[in-house]
Amino acid sequence: MTREQAPDATPARLVTDTRLDSLGLHASIVAGLNARGFTQATPIQADTLPLALDGRDIAGQANTGTGKTAGFLLATLDRLLRNTPREVDETPAGAARPRALILAPTRELAEQIYQDALPLAEQTGLKCVVCYGGTGYESQREAIGAGVDVLIGTPGRLIDYYKQKIYTLAAIEVAVLDEADRMFDLGFIDDVRYLFRKMPPAGERQNLLFSATLSHRVLELAYEHMNAPETVKSDTERVNIGAITQTLYHVSKDDKMALLIGLLREIGDARTLIFINTKRVAERIDDTLAANGFNAATLSGDVAQNKRLRLLEAFKAGELPIMVATDVAARGLHIPDVAFVINYDLPQDAQDYVHRIGRTARAGNTGHAVSFACEEYVYSLPDIEAYIEHKISAEMPADDRFANDYVRAPARQKSRGRGRRRNDRRR
Repeated sequence: MTREQAPDATPARLVTDTRLDSLGLHASIVAGLNARGFTQATPIQADTLPLALDGRDIAGQANTGTGKTAGFLLATLDRLLRNTPREVDETPAGAARPRALILAPTRELAEQIYQDALPLAEQTGLKCVVCYGGTGYESQREAIGAGVDVLIGTPGRLIDYYKQKIYTLAAIEVAVLDEADRMFDLGFIDDVRYLFRKMPPAGERQNLLFSATLSHRVLELAYEHMNAPETVKSDTERVNIGAITQTLYHVSKDDKMALLIGLLREIGDARTLIFINTKRVAERIDDTLAANGFNAATLSGDVAQNKRLRLLEAFKAGELPIMVATDVAARGLHIPDVAFVINYDLPQDAQDYVHRIGRTARAGNTGHAVSFACEEYVYSLPDIEAYIEHKISAEMPADDRFANDYVRAPARQKSRGRGRRRNDRRR
């Protein structure tokens, strides 16, 4: 889904000739789309929406930035508007009866889906609620208890409330699983299966599954909990790569910081995402950037949820020009106008490389991805190039690209206190 633009504003194939208002969507949904200038379908929307609106189950291969979130939200809202709510017997007294459940692997993705759902549902009368761990335990509990049509959340917090009988899954008409491969990676798949088993049988609900890859384990999950799903694959992420200028610098591990500071001085205030592989390196970069006058922050799994949301909003609004991130930020987040992605550490998984650089060149824009290949992580380069099916332009950085005069931040003191176990990670 994209806003109507001048003919040359969006590269070919990022959108299709299919108009969203030609697909037979409910009038109240079309009114909301028109009010915001959303007109043309993206490839994954054009491929999946006709099937989903016809009631078919879908196993879709699509990466972030392809419009899949809007696609499954439109299909879900349309089905709920056209169908009479399911009659449910023997539900817990006072339990909410959501009609659709949307599962996401991370808090950030759940919040992003919720924010995308609000304007689409605004004129439909359907209530959307989101829940995830790390914040708002009582407020989320109360919001669900007050009634909900579309419940969006992460598995741990959803199961917590379910076992408290805050809501029932007996009335579910649509089940959506987003980033299915990530559910496996994060160890949530048993929780996902638990929630599916509490719903009506697969043949009595519509099921929409999306994943960056339709691996054997993802397809096995699909066939286990879906009703003869249609397999739909989108190549939009690969097409978007063509809008990204990719550069790789061969640099020693010890010289990476000087090169990073030098590049950031050249980049200026352009919105920049710096990806690293470990929390320890994130801390060192964060401290060094602060010591050298850069306005930056770090986004990782250890940052408190409320703070993470504030940082993301500041970054999206342009108030914070530089974000240092682990792969928690690589999937499922729509961050507009990211001009540069810098892989300070090359990812060790080829798919993560695509997800990382996919944070730039979104919605028809172009972008830049710069990667550092040091002696520690260069070994993943052949797998990355095989996955993207081309060589990345590589060079040795010129001496004047290094900021050898940068201020080195002092090492952080290790805490001597007992570490607090983060029991809420899965929620």
